[in-house]
Amino acid sequence: MSVSIPQPFKTKLVSPIAVDPVTVNGIPDTFHIHIEKLPTISLSVEKLPIIHLSIDNIPKIQLGVDPVEIRLTQLPSIRGHLPADFCVGLSVMGLELMNLRLCGEAQIITEPYHPNPCEVCGREPRGSDVASNLPDTIAAPSGRGM
Repeated sequence: MSVSIPQPFKTKLVSPIAVDPVTVNGIPDTFHIHIEKLPTISLSVEKLPIIHLSIDNIPKIQLGVDPVEIRLTQLPSIRGHLPADFCVGLSVMGLELMNLRLCGEAQIITEPYHPNPCEVCGREPRGSDVASNLPDTIAAPSGRGM
């Protein structure tokens, strides 16, 4: 047996008694739950299964590294510049009394040395000039009391 209800189902309530608006007065806002007794719960394991673990065949792992040879047969021809900044001083109880500061540039030269134009001090003697500029004898200094 089935009943079909038409949708939407329209109804109208007619009451001889006036119904006031519904309020929530008198309904508690906090609820307390009190449990007096819990049943006993027992958990137990009667027998554990036996588990066998074994590793029978482990494949052999070989790591091979080819030999590496590094040989230095010749130093590369370089001219390396190293900045230098040195400070030597005297201080007493953290108060600096004096210091000497040396700064400049050092060089590492592994190439055949030929001075750059900025490295030449004075005139560079040439082959025949060297022999002609040397004195034959060295004169003794003149002094009093001799």
